[in-house]
This record gives sequence, structure tokens and C-alpha cells, in this order.
Amino acid sequence: MNNRTTAHIGLLSTNLFFAINLSAVKYLTGNGFMKPFGMNVIRVAVSVFLFWLFFLFNKKQKRIDKKHWPRFVLCALTGIAINQLLFLKGLSLTYSIHAALLMLTTPILITVIAAWVLKENTSINKTIGLILGITGAIVLISSRRNTGKGSDVLLGDILIIINAVSYTIYFILVKPLMAKYNPVQVIRWIFTVGLVMVIPFGWNEFIEIEWKRFGFAEYVCIGMIVIGGTFLAYLFNVYGIKVLGASVAGSYIYLQPLFAAIIAIIFLKEHLEVYKIVAAILIFTGVYLCNKQPTL
Repeated sequence: MNNRTTAHIGLLSTNLFFAINLSAVKYLTGNGFMKPFGMNVIRVAVSVFLFWLFFLFNKKQKRIDKKHWPRFVLCALTGIAINQLLFLKGLSLTYSIHAALLMLTTPILITVIAAWVLKENTSINKTIGLILGITGAIVLISSRRNTGKGSDVLLGDILIIINAVSYTIYFILVKPLMAKYNPVQVIRWIFTVGLVMVIPFGWNEFIEIEWKRFGFAEYVCIGMIVIGGTFLAYLFNVYGIKVLGASVAGSYIYLQPLFAAIIAIIFLKEHLEVYKIVAAILIFTGVYLCNKQPTL
């Protein structure tokens, strides 16, 4: 099996892991096994341990320049602390299908920030794409119907969008670091600094976890969230970007809502209603237009 085939399988697995992660988080938080901030302490702490364990097999890496540490701290703040805390909290309040669809607004937000901060030109396609993507998000947010397990859908959806904004800022901040250092080294340090940030918010919820209530299914969910949906997903994604490029790796994000919808409908009994389908079409079309290359 060649590197390109392996990279495609890795990216497919990454987005399947992310989709499973959505339902696993909903199962654990929805059934009262743990709260989102406490879960985040476990997720980040175990990932940090695994990334440093992985480091033992690849010690030949550049030393971090002192002038880059402030950027590492900002990446940890936007990519781990704000991003992960709000994502898990928002997901605990809304539906996994909503979360998967709203995360697709990330490429749209990147387009907005690139046009605003980097002064990139905005084409007609991108403008229409932005309008459609925002409209799709509004369709999801404005629906107050509580079917399935969504205790506060509106607040949950808003937190997911703020999480997407934070991740977008992280994505822009981390690019220069990824270009200068080994990507796995960058992620390892961002997670390590991020752990220091999330512990104060999640420690009380972490120590409240009643592990004696956990059975086989609950431990499998934790394993899928930490090992599959975090550690392996980040490694596979970095490998996919390295071999196939960022654009190809980014295109796999479109599979997440499909995987998430199938898993949520089967295991969480969520409903695929008409407004979700309409929102999905609007967001997918918006993302496509925002990323479509202009023809010459």
C-alpha cells in the first residue's frame, strides 16, 4: 500500500473518528456519566500523555525559538482551551447532527477572516457562499424544536459557532508554526500548554465523576473520544496534510455530517428532519462556493 492510499484511509478514519466522537460525547453527557468540562480534562490530559509517549520514538526535532512561544500560547488558548471547552459544552446541549453541520462553517469563517485580516479578494462565488452558509446556520439555530436529547439547542448551537470561530483563529495562527516545525511537535506543545489552561475550568467536574457507574460501553466511549477522536485523529490528519496537501485533507470534512447523522440516528435516536436537510444543503453549497477556484 503506497503513501497516498494510506493517507486517504487515514483521513477517512479521522473524520469517522470525529463523527463517532460526537455521539460518544452526547451519550456520556446526556446520561449523566460526566460533565463536559470534566470530560475535556480527561481528553486533553490523556492526549498529552500519548503525544509525549509518541515523542520517545521521534526525538530528532527542532528546538522551539523563544520568540514563537507567545504564538504557541495563543494557539493553545484558541485551539484547545476555548475551542474544546465550548465544543463539548455546546455539544452536550444541542444535537450531534447540529454540531457536525455547524462545524462546516469553519471553512466559511476562514474565508471571512482571510478577506478581513489578510485583505484577500472576495469573489461573487465567495459572497454567495457566505450568504448561503450563514443562512444554513441560522436555519439550525432558529429551530427551537426539542426532539432527541437537546436540553438547550439554541445555546448549544451558539457555543458551537463560537467554538468554530475560535478554531478558525487557531487555524490561521498555527500555519506558520506548522511550516517551521514538525507538525506533531507543534500539536504536542499546543496540547501541553492547553492542558494547563483547561484544568482550572474542568477540575471540579473531573473529580465528581463516579467511575463505579461505568461499564464496558462507557469505557469504550471514553476510548473513542480520547484515542480515536483526539490522538489518532490529529495524527492521521497531520499525515494526510503532509502527503496529500491541506485542500484534499480539508475536503474530507464534508463526510463528518454524513457519518454523524447515520450514527446519531441509529444510536441516539435523533431525527433527520426537513429543516436539518435544508440547512445541510445551504451549508454544503456555501462551503463549496467559498472554496471554488475561479475559472480563467
